Amino acid sequence: MSTEHVKPIPPKEKLVVGWREWVSLPDLDIARMKAKVDTGAQTSALHATAIKIVRIQGKSYVRFWTAPHQRSGSGKKKMQAPLWGNKKVKSSTGHITDRPTILTRLKLGNRVFPIKLTLVNRDLMGFRMLIGREALRKRFVVDSGRSYIQKKKKKKKTKITKK
Repeated sequence: MSTEHVKPIPPKEKLVVGWREWVSLPDLDIARMKAKVDTGAQTSALHATAIKIVRIQGKSYVRFWTAPHQRSGSGKKKMQAPLWGNKKVKSSTGHITDRPTILTRLKLGNRVFPIKLTLVNRDLMGFRMLIGREALRKRFVVDSGRSYIQKKKKKKKTKITKK
């Protein structure tokens, strides 16, 4: 999986997303979580605690815990993913951290694509996941005045009539 060369989607085919959206991370078995869409952030981030780098058969992996529900420890999961690398990230307050990074798939609306996620404790943030402009570019248009544009469509109830 590589995100280095993103094939541009023609403007009329780009998906419109709001400033916050429901997403899933199928490779991490996270079916649904709220994410903040942030064009001011270059990189994407996933809430993670107890982050540990391990070597297994000569390859580096990162083990961590994540809790996909905001302001809650419910649904807490232990994860393991191949370590893609490390990224120096400057926060909005100017603090620089060196974060482990994984490559996984993100589902947003009807699109599934590879995404690089830095792992960081986001307990103090409003959202457990942040989608930055690297993931958005050439794929989406952001309507900053709307939320949850790509929410799951409700199934239509079928009426059963007696004859």
